[in-house]
Amino acid sequence: MLSFAKHFSFEPASEHKGVMQSAMAAVKEEMQSDKIGYYKLPSHSLSHLEALDAIDTSMYEQVVVIGIGGSSLGSKAIDSFLRPITPGVKEVLFFENSDPLTITENLAKVDKEKAAFFVISKSGSTIETTSIFKTIIAACRLDLDGADRDRVFVITDANSPLSAFASHHRLREFIIPDNVGGRFSVLSAVGVVPLQVAGYDMQGVLEGAGSFIERFFQGREDHLLEKACYLYENAAQQNINVLFSYADRLENFTKWYVQLWGESLGKIDSENNSVGLTPIGIIGAVDQHSFLQLVIQGPKDKSVTFVKIGDFDNDLMIPDLSLYGIEKTDFINGKSFNTLINAQCDATMQSVIASGAAVDAIAIDKVSAESIGAIIAYYELLTSVTGSMFKINTYDQPGVELGKQMLYQNLSK
Repeated sequence: MLSFAKHFSFEPASEHKGVMQSAMAAVKEEMQSDKIGYYKLPSHSLSHLEALDAIDTSMYEQVVVIGIGGSSLGSKAIDSFLRPITPGVKEVLFFENSDPLTITENLAKVDKEKAAFFVISKSGSTIETTSIFKTIIAACRLDLDGADRDRVFVITDANSPLSAFASHHRLREFIIPDNVGGRFSVLSAVGVVPLQVAGYDMQGVLEGAGSFIERFFQGREDHLLEKACYLYENAAQQNINVLFSYADRLENFTKWYVQLWGESLGKIDSENNSVGLTPIGIIGAVDQHSFLQLVIQGPKDKSVTFVKIGDFDNDLMIPDLSLYGIEKTDFINGKSFNTLINAQCDATMQSVIASGAAVDAIAIDKVSAESIGAIIAYYELLTSVTGSMFKINTYDQPGVELGKQMLYQNLSK
């Protein structure tokens, strides 16, 4: 499903082994104590699929997701990745940012008589989400107490303001566990419910994630610990982590990674030091023609992770055509684009290794529900382990909360 390779100098000496053992013990305690809940979502979220079985979702031909950050990025990643291999999947519209042009453009696409509306906010009072929800209610003339009640789903924390709203209008409600933070919530109702209604194989996604988490806690994915330890030990010199994904369908996954990595690891540690690894997400082969220059000849302050897909399940071939003046490219004639993009990935990785950068690689065997679930679990675990090594609270976001407080103060004047 996923395979891994690393190209950096790291020998787990005794001191490194101690760091890894401590981090492993810390995340195991988080999981076993239920202090942090995302570890068990692959099994716990099966109940949401059972609840949806009791609902006639065939009446919905369009899925409208209203949420931002952790309430949308993971769902977008799964939607982008699985759409090409999911026949009959429904249109999914994401309302995220408070950009009026985008909101207006998306509103024009909404078909109220065919849509299921999912308003998602862990806190229940996210300003972007509630403002857009109000706009959709007004623009679509949603009758929340009558004909449109069955079209609106609420996904939030128990006892949140949005939960009170759902109870008042007797709307369908799915609860986000208290011990699951927003950026770790894609495998909760946040992602599982709207994407299952859209027609995706969310059981397969959960199984892929659950299998990877199980293998990790069985000690069968030690490369993850070694990578986290390398990043931790070298953070002073290599404080940027670049995710170089070789598939357009992974672009939204890289955006999800940026939030997860940045919001979790950019913190003040127990000794009042600022720590963190700046995440950058880029796409191959496009960014070979731009950002790669900085990686190879710029400052050696970056580690690079390459992600590629072994089998795109698409046999599009490069025609056997020779074009006047550009005959030198004929060597690729008759080969598949699948072959080309992975050859580009391998060659670029070789060039980055030769430049002296620390490199590791993740190969996704094929586009499937199980594989996107597995790589989501991989990055969530990597984030938790790395945060433990930095001795920070991986799961809070005081910097983000400060900005929210200032926004409320400024707009309330």
